[in-house]
Amino acid sequence: MYLPLHVGKAGKNLDLGFPGDNTGENISEKNPAFCELTGIYWAWKNLDADYVGLAHYRRHFRGRPGRDKWDCILTGQQAEKLLRETDVLLPKRRNYYIETVYGQYVHAHPSEPLDLALRLAAEQGEGYAAAAEQLKKRSWTHIFNMFIMKKEIFDGYCSWLFPILFEVERQTDTAAFSDYDKRVYGFLSERLLDVYLEANGISYREVPVMFMEKQNWLKKGGAFLKRKFFGSKGD
Repeated sequence: MYLPLHVGKAGKNLDLGFPGDNTGENISEKNPAFCELTGIYWAWKNLDADYVGLAHYRRHFRGRPGRDKWDCILTGQQAEKLLRETDVLLPKRRNYYIETVYGQYVHAHPSEPLDLALRLAAEQGEGYAAAAEQLKKRSWTHIFNMFIMKKEIFDGYCSWLFPILFEVERQTDTAAFSDYDKRVYGFLSERLLDVYLEANGISYREVPVMFMEKQNWLKKGGAFLKRKFFGSKGD
């Protein structure tokens, strides 16, 4: 089920023993700003498969526990069963509770790229405009750029997503951004995925995510509140 991929391999001498996203048609050199999207772009342009998805070295979709009761990474058999009932698998939604999706973003990052991305999306039809507006108002979204999709849906999503991101890139000067905020296009795509799915009426099912590293939820929660009430940027 899984194909390990070395993202951002362009210009690096490091060999992890995996295929790199700098082969075939690619945008590997954009990895510092596009993050895992360089892997998604590579898969779009170079893979031939019925389904395409993305997990991370730090995050995976969680499978059902076996008899030993330990959690496991989602298997191909488990994914196939779930995809008989839906078009897309997504991670469990992130709910901000006291914050809208838009408010959370602008408290953490410069607002102009998101405003431009949502405007460009909205210009593509009433369905996109309604979905973009809904995203601004609600308090939950699907993050991590994780999914498993039917190939035809994946192709449509990438054909829609990357022109928007490339146009935002063309119009955005990130010279004054922090190193963290220069990862802007990866952050934007996390918000745009729901816009695309909702505008096109695409069904999905949520799957829990398991973290491969220990998570400091107290620190993460504190950072979220700090951004909300004091305007502090960053992770």
